[in-house]
Amino acid sequence: MRRALISVTDKSGIVEFAQGLQELGFEVVATGGTSARLQEAGVSVTDVSEVTGFPEILDGRVKTLHPHVHAGLLADRSNPEHVQELARKGIPPIDVLCVNLYDFESAAQTRAELGRLIESIDIGGPAMIRAAAKNYGSVYVVVEPKDYAAVLDSLRSGGDESLRLGLAAKAFRHTAFYDSMVSRTLTGLTEEGPFPEKLTIGFRKAPEPMRYGENPHQAGAKYLDPLQVAASLVPLGQQSKEISYNNWLDADCAWNLVLDLQPRTCAILKHGNPCGVARSTSLAASYRLAKAADPVSSYGGIVAFRGAVDRACAEAMTEKGNFIEVVVSEGWESEDVLKRFREGAAWAPNTRVLVGDPAAARPPTQLRSIRGGVLVQESDFDPEDRDWVTVTARKPTDFELAAMKFLWKIVPHVKSNAIVVGTANELLGVGAGQMNRVQSVRLALEQAAERSVGAVLASDAFFPFKDGIETAAEAGITAVVQPGGSKRDEEVILAANEAGMAMVFTGVRHFQH
Repeated sequence: MRRALISVTDKSGIVEFAQGLQELGFEVVATGGTSARLQEAGVSVTDVSEVTGFPEILDGRVKTLHPHVHAGLLADRSNPEHVQELARKGIPPIDVLCVNLYDFESAAQTRAELGRLIESIDIGGPAMIRAAAKNYGSVYVVVEPKDYAAVLDSLRSGGDESLRLGLAAKAFRHTAFYDSMVSRTLTGLTEEGPFPEKLTIGFRKAPEPMRYGENPHQAGAKYLDPLQVAASLVPLGQQSKEISYNNWLDADCAWNLVLDLQPRTCAILKHGNPCGVARSTSLAASYRLAKAADPVSSYGGIVAFRGAVDRACAEAMTEKGNFIEVVVSEGWESEDVLKRFREGAAWAPNTRVLVGDPAAARPPTQLRSIRGGVLVQESDFDPEDRDWVTVTARKPTDFELAAMKFLWKIVPHVKSNAIVVGTANELLGVGAGQMNRVQSVRLALEQAAERSVGAVLASDAFFPFKDGIETAAEAGITAVVQPGGSKRDEEVILAANEAGMAMVFTGVRHFQH
């Protein structure tokens, strides 16, 4: 008689799977809770302690760590010596192993105390999975309920080594993913910091499909960090069109930007750069101000709100002449508001709608692929209480200082070289991604036009020459906030003083590549 060993935390579909195995002539062996669930459903079960001849001990910590289990899993049926040794020892081979693991993920996500985390680490399960996966030539290893039907079909048709190989690969991914969660969680409780000698990170594929990658000829997919799921944006309701790679990138950029600002802020992005940001008395007013900064670029953009979308905001977005690819927010005031938005313009049914939790922690690190590896860095975070230094003869006015603080939150979200021009509540011009800083200054001033007069300018890095300051002064800029640190800081400060500007050094650079 063939034997199957079942030990699962996720018991969905397990009764039907066990019944299918018994119909095929399998003896079903199971552990504690799994055995009880199967017996309740009328499945004949052999308890694993009958196989090992040894009871579960240490509160269940030891139940399957036994030669009668692991020899049955690891014996190569094509090796006569293995088969003979099993026979001499009286150990029946195990043909199917069905195991999923203790729910460490939930314990880690809820930031459980260390004792609960430790008790949520599965030991026997991964050991059995790895043993069965190594011996895939002889054993079906099943770690997910969605594979139950395929395994039963294969057994009915006489077996399929290619399926067993695929299941083995999945099994090793399963244990590697599990171990990565454990190692990352425990590392986070130590003083080792974010850059351990060996970096192991497991991601799970997101349920929503992706239309394609950055371009239509590139396939793409989204993966979620199991320890950062709460920080992820999620689609709200049924989306009429799949969300693309670029949509996700822009939506994440937009969401990160508004989270750095105050409630009622609206940001509009295109190709990863803000083209409008504003904060007013309502989300609707904020949206209109943000759009006014660059109506051309705002068309087909990604719109993010720091707040829940209300009826007035939904109506503002669907006004004539607008077109929005993605809306990101903390939520919608009601299903009726979302319905009104969907019905408010011909394009609105196809707009992707995402929501996020503003209280979710930002990812502590950022990864970027390079040939042969990845680059890892801490996320760019500038503490609010960092000292700023006025370096000019004139100090900024209250209005200028408020504008500096607003714009300094925006400029890190612009591709370098980055320049932004604006007021205390409104972005007026953006210069992004230029190879020299003075050209970014010119672009931002060109967009702001006559509204540059009396406005404030922020730069993500120091001015290497005074030309950027002189260009800003000619356009009517009255104050500048920048990191400082150039070899020519004295020349830059002198140019600002000659123009009667106020200039503040923050001491922090915000390059973004």
